[in-house]
Amino acid sequence: THARSPESLKYLGIMALYGVRVLELAGLAPAPFCGMILADFGAQVVRIDRVKSGPQTDVLARGKRSLALNLKRPEGAMVLKKLCVHSDVLIEPFRHGVMEKLGLGPEKLFQENPRLIYVRLTGFGQSGKFAKVAGHDINFLAMSGLLSRLGRKNEKPYAPLNLLADFAGGGLICALGIAMALFERTKSNKGQVIDASMVEGTAYVGSFIWKGQNTGFWSRPRGENILDSGAPFYDTYKTSDGKFMAVGALESQFYEALLKGLELDSTKLPNQLSFSDWPLLRSIFTDAFSKKTQAEWCKIFDGTDACVTPVLSIEDFSLHPHNKERESFIRDGDKVSPRPAPLLSRTPATPSLRRDPLVGEHTHEILRETGFTEEEITKLLDTGVIECNKAKANL
Repeated sequence: THARSPESLKYLGIMALYGVRVLELAGLAPAPFCGMILADFGAQVVRIDRVKSGPQTDVLARGKRSLALNLKRPEGAMVLKKLCVHSDVLIEPFRHGVMEKLGLGPEKLFQENPRLIYVRLTGFGQSGKFAKVAGHDINFLAMSGLLSRLGRKNEKPYAPLNLLADFAGGGLICALGIAMALFERTKSNKGQVIDASMVEGTAYVGSFIWKGQNTGFWSRPRGENILDSGAPFYDTYKTSDGKFMAVGALESQFYEALLKGLELDSTKLPNQLSFSDWPLLRSIFTDAFSKKTQAEWCKIFDGTDACVTPVLSIEDFSLHPHNKERESFIRDGDKVSPRPAPLLSRTPATPSLRRDPLVGEHTHEILRETGFTEEEITKLLDTGVIECNKAKANL
């Protein structure tokens, strides 16, 4: 089942999103992340998988159940409509027009449930020239304007993994929109459509850059500004053991603490904000950091206000004393995962510790909960409209 571990059951009734029922149409990274956020904070999330979809590659399925359904069949569309009657949120990640072709557009589903929050999470949004165009994180990031600002001097723009558009401007912004729509519904008793464009969500995440154009932060070319690797006091440096330290000593008092830790005399160095001397300062800092191991630098800078921290690997994240003290990670199956954030004092997220669902593992039980009879379920199964893949008892 999708039940949580016994030690977490006591929190189930008070998690922030307890009682919210979500249908997530299976897709790539942004929609699964959005659904996982909702599940982590207590929502009951059902992932609607395709039948005969093969091995599941969704690694963001924590806390969800799976129902395998053929939406291209009229009977499958009928099943989804009935599920929507009993749901609060529907997340669909398809290109513009796909749901309408299936007879599952907002107008149709609002007829079944006018309180439904209908979420459309796409790269370019539901209107405009690119509405039906394919793309990935790097394309949405490029169209947001932000990619042009990312990268080092004299190098091409650099996309930082697929974090900004897929997850920050996509799944996370989408989850925020859902929370706002659910809150508004408590006053209006009405659902609404959420048009979540990853281009626009990413640009919105970058509001500081847009709004700071005239502050001097971004007046120089890419890679020559204070926060984009231009400044030697806001960069990473290699240590003698091949690891790295991150430096963010922006303010003068923090910069002085940095120099003290590096055993450098500020009176013999150029002014911190002398742009023309930044290459020299970077060379000096590079040389200094290369003479000690990461652990040695940690002993020097830990507890100071120099704004110098180790660049932790994913493996080291859970081993750092600060993160261990705060229990910033959880054991997610046989892996370590970040604890859901933010931490709510009364109603903290209590993520499921069960393994991820198999495709169609919960089809039968979900349909029974929705009111389908055994005879109806058998017919849907025999005609290939649904798929059931029960887990073995020892899983």
